[in-house]
Amino acid sequence: MAKRRLRTGPTAVLPAKVQPAELLRVVRLADPAARLDGDDVVATDVRVCAPVEAEPGLTGGVLEKSWAVRVAGEGPLPLDFFDRFLAEGIAFRLKGLAVCRGEVSDPADEEDTGPAVIVPVRPSAEELAPLLEPQEDDEFTFTAGEIRAVLVPQKGQPPAVGELLPFATELTAIELRGDEPAKLGALALELADQLNGLVVDRWRFRVDAAEDLLPPE
Repeated sequence: MAKRRLRTGPTAVLPAKVQPAELLRVVRLADPAARLDGDDVVATDVRVCAPVEAEPGLTGGVLEKSWAVRVAGEGPLPLDFFDRFLAEGIAFRLKGLAVCRGEVSDPADEEDTGPAVIVPVRPSAEELAPLLEPQEDDEFTFTAGEIRAVLVPQKGQPPAVGELLPFATELTAIELRGDEPAKLGALALELADQLNGLVVDRWRFRVDAAEDLLPPE
């Protein structure tokens, strides 16, 4: 296939060509309702375009041979940076780089990030007490050893947690921060089980195991 110039849009740049079924599997972690349309994947307000071979210049020469998967808006502008998060999340899971507004980044190198537990109702301090300790000076902040947790009301509705929406009265994220992704993931899964929530990563992709937060080998 001839190399083609890409139109603008958040892009995952991958070291190998991904098959449509695998791309669909990854996108469905962010939007369970995603579907194939030819070799493209259609998700909420976006189209994830089939990979095309890219010039080395797209990543500043970091990847000599690469395949670009562009995320294009369909209709209104995607809400809550969903298109950018989708490109970065795809790049993370498929060992690639992300290109957004001309800036190249490696999602696996991101620091000071962690998962979130999305719950349909804001939990009380008593409900969190088995796993998290409240901070006296801040009703929204809790700790578990060196892990910090913050309650954040959710104005948007990430597609990954759509199954919670029928039960949501005050959709809330428990954002976890710490230095060890595996420990963050284990705590997030415990909280989700206790509070009937779902775990997502920083790009709002669903997390089913602590290992999902680690860069693929």
